[in-house]
Amino acid sequence: MSPRAEQKQQTRQALLDAARYLMESGRGFGSLSLREVTRHAGIVPTGFYRHFSDMDELGLALVTEVGETFREAIRQVRHNEMQMGGVIDASVRIFLTNVAANRSQFLFLAREQYGGSKVVRQAIGALREGITADLVSDLGHMPKLPHLDIAAQAVIADLVVKTVFATLPELIDPLALELPEHLTPQAKMTQQLRFIFIGSKHWQGLGSV
Repeated sequence: MSPRAEQKQQTRQALLDAARYLMESGRGFGSLSLREVTRHAGIVPTGFYRHFSDMDELGLALVTEVGETFREAIRQVRHNEMQMGGVIDASVRIFLTNVAANRSQFLFLAREQYGGSKVVRQAIGALREGITADLVSDLGHMPKLPHLDIAAQAVIADLVVKTVFATLPELIDPLALELPEHLTPQAKMTQQLRFIFIGSKHWQGLGSV
């Protein structure tokens, strides 16, 4: 990479970092202005347009960024062969380690899945659907679920992914009060995933009574 291209990449990343930093104070992406993002990134406002056409495009870049991080976490979980019992505990720990290491990215994801920018919400929805589709493929190779067809696997994958996405806000911004161990976000996610997979083992699929 040439020095000029490297500088351009660094400036682009500075804009992404600036937006995530400003959101750490509790603000939503939709409340950020181009001027304050560029000010925090240390560039003039006109320099923004060398990298993004508008704030929505910056938001889409943030979704792409966290999507890559999310999928990397899933690849690590996949190596752990997520199934029933204790393996779920280990897989949740792997995922939460990635969340802690990339907190600002997952904070953006946790808040903006319900945020004010329609473009960003739709992009996060597409990311969620893509992750669900990947999980459907993984479920097809799980030795304990051979009795379920792809439609049933899609229901299970949707439950798993929605459980993870729904728990993200609690993981990122835990309640101030002291919770019993079984009510912590990590414990709830682990138990909910265990419930899904144990139930899946006995479920006969769509149309069953």
